[in-house]
Amino acid sequence: MNISVFDLFKIGIGPSSSHTVGPMYAAKQFLFNCMEQFPLNKISSVKIELFGSLALTGKGHGSDTAILLGLEGEEPASVEPEQIPNRLKRIRKNRTLCLMNEHKIYFEEEKSFIFKYEDLLPHHSNGMRFTVFDDDSKKLREENFYSVGGGFILNTKEIQNDNEDCGAQIPFPFRTCEELLEHCTKTGMTCRELMWINEQTWRSESDIWAGLLEIWGVMQECTQRGMSSTETHLPGGLNVRRRAPELYKELVDNPETSTAEMMDWVSLFAMAVNEENAAGGRIVTAPTNGGGGVIPAVMHYCHRFRSEFNEDKIITFLLTAAAIGILFKEGASISAAEVGCQGEIGVACSMAAGGLAAVMGCTPSQIANAAEIGMEHNLGLTCDPVGGLVQIPCIERNTMGAIKAINAARLARRGDGNHIISLDKVINTMHKTGKDMMHIYKETSLGGLAVNLPEC
Repeated sequence: MNISVFDLFKIGIGPSSSHTVGPMYAAKQFLFNCMEQFPLNKISSVKIELFGSLALTGKGHGSDTAILLGLEGEEPASVEPEQIPNRLKRIRKNRTLCLMNEHKIYFEEEKSFIFKYEDLLPHHSNGMRFTVFDDDSKKLREENFYSVGGGFILNTKEIQNDNEDCGAQIPFPFRTCEELLEHCTKTGMTCRELMWINEQTWRSESDIWAGLLEIWGVMQECTQRGMSSTETHLPGGLNVRRRAPELYKELVDNPETSTAEMMDWVSLFAMAVNEENAAGGRIVTAPTNGGGGVIPAVMHYCHRFRSEFNEDKIITFLLTAAAIGILFKEGASISAAEVGCQGEIGVACSMAAGGLAAVMGCTPSQIANAAEIGMEHNLGLTCDPVGGLVQIPCIERNTMGAIKAINAARLARRGDGNHIISLDKVINTMHKTGKDMMHIYKETSLGGLAVNLPEC
């Protein structure tokens, strides 16, 4: 287990971590791998094939756009969302790709970009294949990649060896909640303190602190953009209206102190983030984009409604939430294409509940209880995006996930940490439920709400 908090919280763009962020990374990584064998100027043409869920919802999730940008050398954390439309217009008008921003090749998208709707690669539903050819149409390199959720990518060799430990050994390794709690009991440390020490395997203390505050800063900026947007509708063709700006104005103009208002604010924060995500804006994968509004919403709840949500509390929240996220990444999945939306909204809810419980001063056992409650009431949640877009029901699901997370933490704080169903058992149940779930309910837009819209 060598997962960092910065693996789970990546700065990227919308609308999807597995279908946008991951493919962009994969495209650039493929070219890096090519450059280890031959110079880029040997490449005359490229073919991209998308399989399974990536093919079925790739257009709506921006997979094609992300891959083109990745081949041109862009990365999710640094690409400018505002410049993307003009970049795509130039690629399509001139029929050229500038590989790694240095070598131009002819690129006819209709022939070079292939969506394999009926086919799957062997290891995961989110499969993609890159192939490059020379001037004589001779194949130079072919490589399969898998986008396994949250922006994580693996090639064929890596996904086959995914359960093997590699890299630097962290001081407090854990794959299960039982192991995490055992470390806490033996050392007397909190989850946050254990994670802080583990993170020093890769970064200095000052870099960890600054990096986590940057994550929170991007979350705040995304939320504010969503609340203040002047755009009236989201792109994609469903004509979904942006509701966050109107709700924000209403809450500001009519300040109250009721519990109902608190819930409205939490829903607003989640909605603002995921409307920005749906529009392809800058967002933090937390731990995915589809569920990326839950954790920022709960953190904004802390900022607005709880006293002393200072920098130290922000660090506590994010590190503790990451510890919970690691358990799901190790024991199940955070990919909706693999386990349904329980792997996105469910995991985000569980992480947010754990982070909030830590901020409330709960014990490690109470934190585990909060995380367990958060997932238990998301078990079986399907991923059935209408039109292949991360809009319906995804945006509203984030508001529900945030409210559930707050309630889970509050319930756990009132308990003593003992609970009949452990977090490990819930994670195992979630994993089995995902395996039993029909393919049409796993980010394919082939079932559920995606095919049951009433005709108007």
